[in-house]
Amino acid sequence: MPVKAFRPLTPSTRYITVADYSDITKRTPEKSLVMIRKKTGGRNHYGRITSRGIGQGNKQKIRLVDFKREKHGVEAEVVAIEYDPRRTARLALLKYKDGEKRYIVAPLELKVGARVLSGPAAPPDVGNSLPLKAIPVGLPIHNIELTPGRGAQMVRTAGVAATLMSRDEGYAQVRLPSGEIRRIHESCYATIGQVGNPEHENVILGKAGRARHRGIRPLSRAVAKNPVDHPMGGGAGKTSGGGHPVTPWGVITKGYKTRHRKKYSNRFIVVRRDGRPMKLK
Repeated sequence: MPVKAFRPLTPSTRYITVADYSDITKRTPEKSLVMIRKKTGGRNHYGRITSRGIGQGNKQKIRLVDFKREKHGVEAEVVAIEYDPRRTARLALLKYKDGEKRYIVAPLELKVGARVLSGPAAPPDVGNSLPLKAIPVGLPIHNIELTPGRGAQMVRTAGVAATLMSRDEGYAQVRLPSGEIRRIHESCYATIGQVGNPEHENVILGKAGRARHRGIRPLSRAVAKNPVDHPMGGGAGKTSGGGHPVTPWGVITKGYKTRHRKKYSNRFIVVRRDGRPMKLK
């Protein structure tokens, strides 16, 4: 999927880049696989804002994506590659031999007319879903489960892929896109290949209006506020008072570790994403 740039005939086109959507083969979604998404505006069920900077934007419908791939042994044909407004990756519309249709996250190089299969006996081809114990070591994978049967939870964004490194004592060691090496039970399923739409990272919004179309509202800088409104507000001139950047409620925003030191899943992390080995406490 190439990215289109424009001659800067107007200020709004000076930096803007857009996807050309040449990989999309079907413009309208499958009606049986979509549901209405009600926007919250960043508010909880009490009507109080819990996430700032959210509101308005174009209407979006939720595509029901099959992350479990539990139709084992039933071959499916890729009938379309579609756009999903709520994710960076493309979706592939599958039609099974029994007539059922489902969406999956489209891997790179998966074309219309291709055949995909899931299950322990499936060959390790692009788009096929297999348990980690049946995948050859060294292959790129995505849509990885953390708990057997729960459905894929990791490696689902555009252009990413993990690598199956080894297997030992019922667990597989997988190198994630972040650089973290993690132990995952070999009964968990994963899909062969790299997630499609790798050019997404080159898309530049270029103007504030495109952010508003996505439901992203502007936020005021902290130093532009009064002391009553933010810990970093006020002062003579544009100064934050020498304090560390914090939220309006005083929580540190840079360098503050939010992961619990004794989280139960720490024992599955072999190497952290910063390259240091995980130390269990």
